[in-house]
Amino acid sequence: MDVSADIMENDAGRVSVDGNGGCRAFDAGIDQYMEELRVARRSSPHTVSNYARDLRSIAQSARSRGVDDWQALTASDVRSIIAEQHRDGISGRSLARRLSALRGLFNFLLGQGHCEVNPAQDILAPKDKKALPATLDPDEVSRLLAHNLNDPMICRDLAMFELMYSSGLRLAELVSIDLADLDLCVGQVRVTGKGGKVRDLPVGEHAIKAINKWLGYRRSLPGADDSAVFLSSRGKRIAPRTVQMRLKKLAESQGLERDCYPHMLRHSFASHLLESSGDLRAVQELLGHADISTTQIYTHLDFQHLAQVYDKSHPRARRDKIVEE
Repeated sequence: MDVSADIMENDAGRVSVDGNGGCRAFDAGIDQYMEELRVARRSSPHTVSNYARDLRSIAQSARSRGVDDWQALTASDVRSIIAEQHRDGISGRSLARRLSALRGLFNFLLGQGHCEVNPAQDILAPKDKKALPATLDPDEVSRLLAHNLNDPMICRDLAMFELMYSSGLRLAELVSIDLADLDLCVGQVRVTGKGGKVRDLPVGEHAIKAINKWLGYRRSLPGADDSAVFLSSRGKRIAPRTVQMRLKKLAESQGLERDCYPHMLRHSFASHLLESSGDLRAVQELLGHADISTTQIYTHLDFQHLAQVYDKSHPRARRDKIVEE
């Protein structure tokens, strides 16, 4: 598709508005760049579609600021547009992609001789606030795991979730556990985490009881000779998706008005342990975090809890007791 005729140049070679008075230079530049992505670079249709949408959004904001073509766009304009879109609720991740699309467009226009600078070159997207992980409080955990039925599959579920909460396991670590990894006599489980890193973790009393009860049922299942600790009803190693669905179902049956997922148990483990012990390094080791900064998010959860207690309890913090003069 040849759209070069839509871009007009003045004596200085500046890309400008077409003869009909419209801001066709914006659209024509986008069209040419999309053609470059599709044909020369063989970018995926998904990338082309996203970049086109991102660039049109920036062009629309530029027009509202009185900018009539790409070459007239300055670094100051780009900063203002990104800041404005962030205030409108566009996430930092989405804005980073928009800046990437804009930088790519200007690099293309530079190569075509249609502009002299890339105004987006050194501009960074604003960072989003890191969302705090969702956790269950201790009462909710107790309620979730309060079943005492003699159904083999429910016993398996309780054993899995007791172990996840007891030892702070990732979902992938849980489903990978073999019988040889368990030493219930000393209360220990060996797991292989990210990067193949192996760590030995303590297993609590409630989890040991639940696992032993499950192992009693496990012997009668088809495929009981398999090495996996947690099996499906067909005797195969349980799949991560099945674990997710079973936890959701268990939470609903126990009346928890929360969207429960396996990693929430790991978050709860870390938050409750840090709240009680204050030992960040120990929690880091138990979780298998390579960098302690990853573990530090749980200190924010702990502070959040303490701040709520403070606001409810401290006589000088309770707003309802303040009388304005």
